[in-house]
Amino acid sequence: MSPHPQLHTAHESCRHERGHITDSRFYGNRYASPDSRRIFCDVCRNQRWLDIEAALAQAQGELGLIPQDMADIIASSARMELIDLDAVQREIDNSGHSLVGLLRVFEAACGPEAGQFIHYGATTQDIQDTGQSLEIRDVLDVLQPQLAGLIADLADLAGQHADTVALGRTHAQPALPMSFGLKVAGWTDELLRHHDRLAQLRERVVVAQLFGGAGTMAGFGDLGPAVLERFAHRLGLGVPTTGWHAARDRPTEFVLALAMVTGTLARIADELRTLSRPEFAEVAEAWRPGKVGSSTMPHKRNPERLEQVVVMARLANAQAGAALSAMIGDHERDARALRIEWACIPDIAHYCLAACGMMTESVTGLLVHTDRMRHNTEAAADKIMSERLMLTLGKHIGKQRAHELVYELTQRAQQEGRLVRTLVEAYPQISGKLGPDELEEIFDASSYLGSSSVLTGRAVAEARKSLAVDPL
Repeated sequence: MSPHPQLHTAHESCRHERGHITDSRFYGNRYASPDSRRIFCDVCRNQRWLDIEAALAQAQGELGLIPQDMADIIASSARMELIDLDAVQREIDNSGHSLVGLLRVFEAACGPEAGQFIHYGATTQDIQDTGQSLEIRDVLDVLQPQLAGLIADLADLAGQHADTVALGRTHAQPALPMSFGLKVAGWTDELLRHHDRLAQLRERVVVAQLFGGAGTMAGFGDLGPAVLERFAHRLGLGVPTTGWHAARDRPTEFVLALAMVTGTLARIADELRTLSRPEFAEVAEAWRPGKVGSSTMPHKRNPERLEQVVVMARLANAQAGAALSAMIGDHERDARALRIEWACIPDIAHYCLAACGMMTESVTGLLVHTDRMRHNTEAAADKIMSERLMLTLGKHIGKQRAHELVYELTQRAQQEGRLVRTLVEAYPQISGKLGPDELEEIFDASSYLGSSSVLTGRAVAEARKSLAVDPL
């Protein structure tokens, strides 16, 4: 009898194959994307390994290391429809090895003669590291254009609001007036740096691995470097100078870069989430009929997509630490490092691609309430114009003395719940130095945006230049 008789058990035919949240029918699209699931699909990974074995055989056949006709049979047999995955799993269970199971079943598919030439001179990590490089390449192939699209959308948004008056905040408190476009320009510029990083790391990271058991290429005789060149060319990968079985800086750089991208996406998402609070009401995610915010409070419109981007960044951050720990390995090979990467590289890709997709949806549907931005800025103008008051007064009495006076005045205003301007007009040490028109201008927040528009324009122009986007 079940220890929990009140619970129904799953049907006996269930294979229990959806154990990770990224694979969940119900939660998966919030933690992964269709692209990331395609790239890290188990069946597709096995096909990728077969493709790598085929590329190895063809390279060796061209150089006479194995018979060319055997290489051709190996290449033509490297198809998943010829592979019994249940048999592969049985071999894995029996051997306790992560690749031998596939190799044994593949050997049978190639036939008794050609099967003897598969995996010739290579080691398991050669195949699996090369497969991981192909996965990383596929992730970058999706992420880079997706990120470019988001940057272009943000550049457009920044350009539209280059002169929109908004309230700048520091330490979660009102600070100075700025333009909303400048805020968005900062996001754009940061993501553009990430876009550049991804392009740069692609050259370093997306490389083949084919150096044999201890990195010497001894299994290929004196043809090792030539085999590597042809092997990498067939797969569209770079050619490393030496083996990197124990040097895990490449996968780690990839993980850290994606963690940084996801972190920036979360910074943007969290800012938008905060600005959407009713107390601010400066932006809002697009809403559609039928979308439910709460099962018990019908009025709720929760910024769940923005919140989920932050969740992705927190999970991504954990993968960065795991990847760094994988850099510490023994001698010429250490499976402790590899098996960490097998978990953290798919996960960081799932989280980053999911976050980028959700952030794009939020930005493209973002509602910007410019009237509320102006209202919030004007409501705080009496306080936030202290810098301008200080600098203007400083022209008459010196900046440091002006700071002391304005500090005294503004702190007194907050303590007594009075307007700074009222106290200024009653304070002869200040009012005697500034005329009525000058005071009017000092407390006009909309005329103190500094170089907001120019800086926004620079960021927008740089983004469009880098992404080759024509100006609107």
